[in-house]
Amino acid sequence: MITIKQIVQRSRVPAVRLIDHLPQFSQRALVKLLGYPYDYPQLDPLTACLMAMQHKQGRAGFLAQDLSRTRQYYEQKIKLLSTYKTKIRQIQDLRLPLASGTLKARHYHPQPNKKLAMLVFYHGGGFVAGSLDTHDEICRLLAKTMQVQVLSVQYPLAPEANPQQVIEASQQALEWVYQNRRQLNIYKGRIAIAGDSAGGNICAVVAQRSIQQAYAVKAQLLIYPCIDLQYSYPSQQRFAYGLSLTATDVKRVKQLYAEQHHVEFDDPLISPVYAEPNPSLAASFIVTAGHDVLRDEAEFYAEKLAAHGCKVQYQTYIEQAHGFIHLTAISKQAKKCCLDIAKQFKKFWWAHA
Repeated sequence: MITIKQIVQRSRVPAVRLIDHLPQFSQRALVKLLGYPYDYPQLDPLTACLMAMQHKQGRAGFLAQDLSRTRQYYEQKIKLLSTYKTKIRQIQDLRLPLASGTLKARHYHPQPNKKLAMLVFYHGGGFVAGSLDTHDEICRLLAKTMQVQVLSVQYPLAPEANPQQVIEASQQALEWVYQNRRQLNIYKGRIAIAGDSAGGNICAVVAQRSIQQAYAVKAQLLIYPCIDLQYSYPSQQRFAYGLSLTATDVKRVKQLYAEQHHVEFDDPLISPVYAEPNPSLAASFIVTAGHDVLRDEAEFYAEKLAAHGCKVQYQTYIEQAHGFIHLTAISKQAKKCCLDIAKQFKKFWWAHA
Protein backbone atom coordinates (compact mmCIF):
# COMPACT_ATOMS: atom_id res chain seq x y z
CA MET A 1 0.00 0.00 0.00
CA ILE A 2 1.27 3.49 -0.92
CA THR A 3 1.50 5.80 2.06
CA ILE A 4 1.12 9.58 2.17
CA LYS A 5 4.83 9.83 2.97
CA GLN A 6 5.77 7.81 -0.14
CA ILE A 7 3.55 9.96 -2.36
CA VAL A 8 5.12 13.14 -1.01
CA GLN A 9 8.72 11.95 -1.11
CA ARG A 10 8.63 10.27 -4.52
CA SER A 11 5.76 12.11 -6.26
CA ARG A 12 4.86 8.74 -7.71
CA VAL A 13 2.87 9.20 -10.91
CA PRO A 14 0.63 6.13 -10.42
CA ALA A 15 -0.19 7.39 -6.93
CA VAL A 16 -1.07 10.84 -8.26
CA ARG A 17 -3.30 9.27 -10.89
CA LEU A 18 -5.01 7.39 -8.07
CA ILE A 19 -5.55 10.68 -6.24
CA ASP A 20 -7.07 12.11 -9.44
CA HIS A 21 -9.79 9.44 -9.23
CA LEU A 22 -10.69 10.28 -5.63
CA PRO A 23 -13.75 12.44 -4.93
CA GLN A 24 -12.92 16.11 -4.49
CA PHE A 25 -13.71 16.13 -0.76
CA SER A 26 -11.07 13.42 -0.29
CA GLN A 27 -8.54 15.38 -2.31
CA ARG A 28 -9.20 18.49 -0.22
CA ALA A 29 -8.84 16.43 2.95
CA LEU A 30 -5.43 15.28 1.71
CA VAL A 31 -4.41 18.89 1.09
CA LYS A 32 -5.24 19.74 4.72
CA LEU A 33 -3.47 16.62 5.97
CA LEU A 34 -0.31 17.70 4.15
CA GLY A 35 -0.46 21.07 5.90
CA TYR A 36 -0.80 23.29 2.85
CA PRO A 37 -1.04 26.82 4.32
CA TYR A 38 -2.43 28.73 1.33
CA ASP A 39 -6.09 29.58 0.79
CA TYR A 40 -7.13 28.94 -2.81
CA PRO A 41 -10.66 27.50 -2.50
CA GLN A 42 -11.31 27.51 -6.27
CA LEU A 43 -8.04 25.76 -7.16
CA ASP A 44 -8.43 22.35 -8.81
CA PRO A 45 -8.15 19.87 -5.88
CA LEU A 46 -5.60 17.65 -7.64
CA THR A 47 -3.42 20.67 -8.39
CA ALA A 48 -3.78 21.69 -4.75
CA CYS A 49 -2.55 18.20 -3.77
CA LEU A 50 0.48 18.59 -6.02
CA MET A 51 1.24 22.02 -4.58
CA ALA A 52 0.81 20.64 -1.04
CA MET A 53 3.28 17.85 -1.82
CA GLN A 54 5.75 20.38 -3.18
CA HIS A 55 5.32 22.49 -0.04
CA LYS A 56 5.84 19.43 2.16
CA GLN A 57 9.10 18.71 0.34
CA GLY A 58 10.29 22.24 1.06
CA ARG A 59 10.11 23.31 -2.57
CA ALA A 60 8.70 26.66 -3.64
CA GLY A 61 7.97 27.83 -7.15
CA PHE A 62 10.03 27.20 -10.25
CA LEU A 63 13.43 28.90 -10.15
CA ALA A 64 16.23 27.90 -7.78
CA GLN A 65 19.24 30.16 -7.24
CA ASP A 66 21.35 27.59 -9.08
CA LEU A 67 20.16 27.89 -12.69
CA SER A 68 21.69 24.62 -13.83
CA ARG A 69 19.82 22.89 -11.03
CA THR A 70 16.56 24.54 -12.13
CA ARG A 71 17.05 23.32 -15.67
CA GLN A 72 17.89 19.80 -14.56
CA TYR A 73 14.96 19.60 -12.14
CA TYR A 74 12.52 20.92 -14.75
CA GLU A 75 13.63 18.29 -17.27
CA GLN A 76 13.42 15.51 -14.68
CA LYS A 77 10.02 16.62 -13.40
CA ILE A 78 8.47 16.72 -16.88
CA LYS A 79 10.04 13.35 -17.76
CA LEU A 80 8.40 11.87 -14.67
CA LEU A 81 5.03 13.35 -15.64
CA SER A 82 5.31 12.16 -19.24
CA THR A 83 5.02 8.43 -18.72
CA TYR A 84 2.24 8.35 -21.33
CA LYS A 85 2.87 9.91 -24.74
CA THR A 86 0.23 10.74 -27.33
CA LYS A 87 0.92 8.71 -30.46
CA ILE A 88 1.94 10.66 -33.57
CA ARG A 89 2.74 8.92 -36.85
CA GLN A 90 5.87 10.90 -37.66
CA ILE A 91 8.23 12.82 -35.39
CA GLN A 92 11.57 14.12 -36.63
CA ASP A 93 14.31 16.09 -34.92
CA LEU A 94 15.64 18.82 -37.22
CA ARG A 95 18.41 21.37 -37.25
CA LEU A 96 17.35 24.69 -38.73
CA PRO A 97 20.15 26.58 -40.57
CA LEU A 98 19.34 30.18 -39.62
CA ALA A 99 21.23 33.44 -40.07
CA SER A 100 21.84 33.61 -36.31
CA GLY A 101 23.06 30.00 -36.10
CA THR A 102 21.70 26.48 -36.11
CA LEU A 103 18.61 25.80 -33.98
CA LYS A 104 17.22 22.45 -32.92
CA ALA A 105 13.57 21.80 -33.69
CA ARG A 106 11.14 18.88 -33.56
CA HIS A 107 8.59 18.27 -36.30
CA TYR A 108 5.32 16.46 -35.54
CA HIS A 109 3.16 15.25 -38.42
CA PRO A 110 -0.02 13.24 -37.74
CA GLN A 111 -0.55 12.43 -41.45
CA PRO A 112 2.86 12.46 -43.21
CA ASN A 113 1.49 12.08 -46.73
CA LYS A 114 -1.14 14.79 -46.39
CA LYS A 115 -0.84 18.56 -46.78
CA LEU A 116 -1.67 20.10 -43.40
CA ALA A 117 -1.48 23.46 -41.65
CA MET A 118 1.62 24.22 -39.54
CA LEU A 119 1.78 25.46 -35.95
CA VAL A 120 5.18 26.80 -34.85
CA PHE A 121 5.56 26.34 -31.09
CA TYR A 122 7.79 28.23 -28.61
CA HIS A 123 8.16 26.48 -25.25
CA GLY A 124 7.87 28.05 -21.82
CA GLY A 125 10.38 27.94 -18.97
CA GLY A 126 10.93 31.52 -17.85
CA PHE A 127 13.25 32.21 -20.83
CA VAL A 128 15.96 30.34 -18.92
CA ALA A 129 14.82 26.69 -18.97
CA GLY A 130 12.76 24.28 -21.03
CA SER A 131 13.46 22.32 -24.19
CA LEU A 132 11.95 20.26 -26.97
CA ASP A 133 11.58 17.46 -24.42
CA THR A 134 9.76 19.45 -21.72
CA HIS A 135 7.03 20.38 -24.20
CA ASP A 136 6.98 17.20 -26.23
CA GLU A 137 3.63 15.95 -24.94
CA ILE A 138 1.69 19.20 -25.43
CA CYS A 139 3.02 19.40 -29.01
CA ARG A 140 1.91 15.80 -29.61
CA LEU A 141 -1.52 16.56 -28.18
CA LEU A 142 -1.94 19.72 -30.29
CA ALA A 143 -0.84 17.93 -33.47
CA LYS A 144 -3.19 15.01 -32.95
CA THR A 145 -6.23 16.94 -31.71
CA MET A 146 -6.01 19.71 -34.29
CA GLN A 147 -4.71 17.45 -37.08
CA VAL A 148 -1.96 19.92 -37.94
CA GLN A 149 1.79 19.79 -38.19
CA VAL A 150 3.69 21.24 -35.23
CA LEU A 151 7.27 22.51 -35.29
CA SER A 152 8.65 22.98 -31.77
CA VAL A 153 11.60 25.40 -31.69
CA GLN A 154 14.54 25.24 -29.27
CA TYR A 155 15.39 28.95 -29.12
CA PRO A 156 18.56 30.05 -27.25
CA LEU A 157 18.04 30.44 -23.50
CA ALA A 158 18.84 33.39 -21.25
CA PRO A 159 20.97 34.56 -19.61
CA GLU A 160 23.50 33.12 -22.05
CA ALA A 161 21.46 34.76 -24.84
CA ASN A 162 20.03 38.26 -24.58
CA PRO A 163 16.42 39.15 -25.53
CA GLN A 164 17.41 40.41 -28.98
CA GLN A 165 19.10 37.10 -29.75
CA VAL A 166 16.16 35.08 -28.40
CA ILE A 167 13.62 36.97 -30.50
CA GLU A 168 15.75 37.09 -33.65
CA ALA A 169 16.30 33.32 -33.56
CA SER A 170 12.60 32.68 -32.91
CA GLN A 171 11.56 35.01 -35.74
CA GLN A 172 14.07 33.46 -38.12
CA ALA A 173 12.66 30.01 -37.29
CA LEU A 174 9.22 31.21 -38.40
CA GLU A 175 10.72 32.66 -41.57
CA TRP A 176 12.47 29.33 -42.25
CA VAL A 177 9.13 27.53 -42.00
CA TYR A 178 7.59 29.94 -44.49
CA GLN A 179 10.51 29.60 -46.91
CA ASN A 180 10.28 25.79 -46.71
CA ARG A 181 6.48 25.62 -46.82
CA ARG A 182 6.44 23.51 -49.98
CA GLN A 183 8.99 20.99 -48.72
CA LEU A 184 7.08 20.78 -45.44
CA ASN A 185 3.84 20.22 -47.35
CA ILE A 186 2.03 23.04 -45.55
CA TYR A 187 -1.52 23.87 -46.58
CA LYS A 188 -1.52 27.22 -48.38
CA GLY A 189 -1.67 30.21 -46.03
CA ARG A 190 -2.03 28.07 -42.93
CA ILE A 191 0.91 28.87 -40.65
CA ALA A 192 0.25 29.96 -37.05
CA ILE A 193 2.37 30.33 -33.94
CA ALA A 194 1.87 29.31 -30.33
CA GLY A 195 3.64 29.35 -26.99
CA ASP A 196 3.13 29.01 -23.27
CA SER A 197 4.37 31.35 -20.53
CA ALA A 198 7.74 32.75 -21.71
CA GLY A 199 7.02 31.06 -25.03
CA GLY A 200 3.76 33.00 -25.15
CA ASN A 201 5.76 36.18 -24.69
CA ILE A 202 8.08 35.22 -27.55
CA CYS A 203 5.08 34.34 -29.68
CA ALA A 204 3.46 37.74 -29.05
CA VAL A 205 6.68 39.64 -29.80
CA VAL A 206 7.37 37.65 -32.98
CA ALA A 207 3.80 38.29 -34.18
CA GLN A 208 4.24 42.03 -33.63
CA ARG A 209 7.65 42.24 -35.29
CA SER A 210 6.68 40.25 -38.37
CA ILE A 211 3.46 42.10 -39.32
CA GLN A 212 4.97 43.61 -42.47
CA GLN A 213 6.85 40.46 -43.49
CA ALA A 214 5.84 37.89 -46.09
CA TYR A 215 5.87 35.24 -43.37
CA ALA A 216 3.48 37.13 -41.06
CA VAL A 217 0.98 34.69 -39.53
CA LYS A 218 -2.80 35.03 -39.37
CA ALA A 219 -3.27 33.53 -35.89
CA GLN A 220 -1.43 33.02 -32.61
CA LEU A 221 -2.14 30.98 -29.49
CA LEU A 222 -0.84 32.47 -26.24
CA ILE A 223 -1.14 30.10 -23.26
CA TYR A 224 -0.82 31.92 -19.90
CA PRO A 225 1.72 34.30 -21.48
CA CYS A 226 4.12 36.65 -19.76
CA ILE A 227 3.15 39.98 -21.33
CA ASP A 228 4.31 42.81 -19.06
CA LEU A 229 7.60 42.80 -17.13
CA GLN A 230 7.11 46.40 -16.00
CA TYR A 231 3.80 46.68 -14.14
CA SER A 232 2.60 44.67 -11.13
CA TYR A 233 -1.01 43.48 -11.55
CA PRO A 234 -3.37 42.36 -8.75
CA SER A 235 -2.94 38.66 -9.64
CA GLN A 236 0.75 39.00 -8.84
CA GLN A 237 -0.18 39.71 -5.23
CA ARG A 238 -3.19 37.36 -5.04
CA PHE A 239 -1.24 34.29 -6.25
CA ALA A 240 2.25 35.29 -5.18
CA TYR A 241 3.03 32.17 -3.16
CA GLY A 242 2.30 28.47 -2.89
CA LEU A 243 1.77 27.74 -6.58
CA SER A 244 3.94 26.53 -9.45
CA LEU A 245 5.02 30.06 -10.40
CA THR A 246 5.64 32.56 -7.61
CA ALA A 247 6.26 36.30 -7.34
CA THR A 248 9.86 35.42 -6.46
CA ASP A 249 10.17 33.48 -9.72
CA VAL A 250 8.91 36.48 -11.70
CA LYS A 251 11.45 38.75 -10.03
CA ARG A 252 14.26 36.32 -10.81
CA VAL A 253 13.16 36.00 -14.46
CA LYS A 254 13.23 39.78 -14.81
CA GLN A 255 16.76 39.84 -13.49
CA LEU A 256 18.04 37.07 -15.74
CA TYR A 257 16.23 38.03 -18.94
CA ALA A 258 16.11 41.84 -18.77
CA GLU A 259 18.22 43.50 -16.07
CA GLN A 260 21.31 41.42 -16.74
CA HIS A 261 21.19 42.53 -20.38
CA HIS A 262 20.27 46.17 -19.60
CA VAL A 263 16.87 46.01 -21.30
CA GLU A 264 14.16 48.27 -19.87
CA PHE A 265 11.11 46.44 -18.52
CA ASP A 266 8.72 48.43 -20.75
CA ASP A 267 10.63 47.69 -23.95
CA PRO A 268 8.23 45.93 -26.39
CA LEU A 269 11.07 43.51 -27.11
CA ILE A 270 10.31 41.86 -23.77
CA SER A 271 6.93 43.40 -22.82
CA PRO A 272 4.66 43.17 -25.88
CA VAL A 273 1.84 44.99 -24.08
CA TYR A 274 3.73 48.27 -24.71
CA ALA A 275 3.85 47.90 -28.48
CA GLU A 276 1.43 50.12 -30.41
CA PRO A 277 -1.56 47.86 -31.25
CA ASN A 278 -1.94 47.20 -34.97
CA PRO A 279 -5.23 45.89 -36.41
CA SER A 280 -3.12 43.83 -38.84
CA LEU A 281 -1.71 41.81 -35.94
CA ALA A 282 -2.31 38.06 -36.07
CA ALA A 283 -5.65 37.10 -34.55
CA SER A 284 -4.89 36.32 -30.90
CA PHE A 285 -6.38 33.45 -28.92
CA ILE A 286 -5.29 34.17 -25.34
CA VAL A 287 -5.59 31.56 -22.57
CA THR A 288 -5.05 32.10 -18.86
CA ALA A 289 -5.10 29.98 -15.73
CA GLY A 290 -7.32 31.38 -12.97
CA HIS A 291 -4.64 30.80 -10.31
CA ASP A 292 -1.63 32.44 -11.90
CA VAL A 293 0.47 35.53 -11.20
CA LEU A 294 0.41 36.21 -14.96
CA ARG A 295 -3.38 36.07 -15.32
CA ASP A 296 -4.24 39.77 -15.16
CA GLU A 297 -1.56 41.01 -17.55
CA ALA A 298 -2.68 38.53 -20.22
CA GLU A 299 -6.31 39.54 -19.70
CA PHE A 300 -5.35 43.22 -19.96
CA TYR A 301 -3.47 42.51 -23.20
CA ALA A 302 -6.56 40.83 -24.66
CA GLU A 303 -8.68 43.84 -23.70
CA LYS A 304 -6.16 46.31 -25.15
CA LEU A 305 -5.94 44.46 -28.46
CA ALA A 306 -9.73 44.27 -28.75
CA ALA A 307 -10.08 47.99 -27.98
CA HIS A 308 -7.74 48.77 -30.91
CA GLY A 309 -9.58 46.66 -33.44
CA CYS A 310 -7.46 43.53 -33.29
CA LYS A 311 -9.11 40.12 -33.52
CA VAL A 312 -9.06 38.48 -30.08
CA GLN A 313 -10.61 35.60 -28.18
CA TYR A 314 -9.95 35.26 -24.46
CA GLN A 315 -10.42 32.08 -22.44
CA THR A 316 -9.65 31.45 -18.77
CA TYR A 317 -9.65 28.16 -16.89
CA ILE A 318 -10.55 29.32 -13.38
CA GLU A 319 -9.55 26.18 -11.45
CA GLN A 320 -6.18 25.75 -13.13
CA ALA A 321 -2.74 27.05 -12.16
CA HIS A 322 0.25 28.09 -14.24
CA GLY A 323 1.80 25.06 -15.94
CA PHE A 324 -1.36 22.97 -16.25
CA ILE A 325 -0.48 21.91 -19.80
CA HIS A 326 2.18 19.65 -18.25
CA LEU A 327 -0.37 17.68 -16.21
CA THR A 328 -2.32 15.96 -18.98
CA ALA A 329 -0.91 12.51 -18.13
CA ILE A 330 -2.05 12.65 -14.50
CA SER A 331 -5.02 15.01 -14.42
CA LYS A 332 -8.30 14.42 -16.25
CA GLN A 333 -9.24 18.06 -15.75
CA ALA A 334 -5.95 19.43 -17.12
CA LYS A 335 -6.22 17.19 -20.17
CA LYS A 336 -9.81 18.27 -20.73
CA CYS A 337 -8.68 21.91 -20.68
CA CYS A 338 -5.87 21.24 -23.17
CA LEU A 339 -8.16 19.39 -25.54
CA ASP A 340 -10.60 22.29 -25.30
CA ILE A 341 -7.82 24.77 -26.09
CA ALA A 342 -6.79 22.77 -29.16
CA LYS A 343 -10.34 22.48 -30.49
CA GLN A 344 -11.23 26.11 -29.83
CA PHE A 345 -8.02 27.46 -31.30
CA LYS A 346 -8.44 25.41 -34.47
CA LYS A 347 -11.90 26.95 -35.01
CA PHE A 348 -10.50 30.42 -34.25
CA TRP A 349 -7.53 29.92 -36.58
CA TRP A 350 -9.67 28.62 -39.42
CA ALA A 351 -12.06 31.57 -39.01
CA HIS A 352 -9.20 34.03 -39.49
CA ALA A 353 -6.95 32.15 -41.95
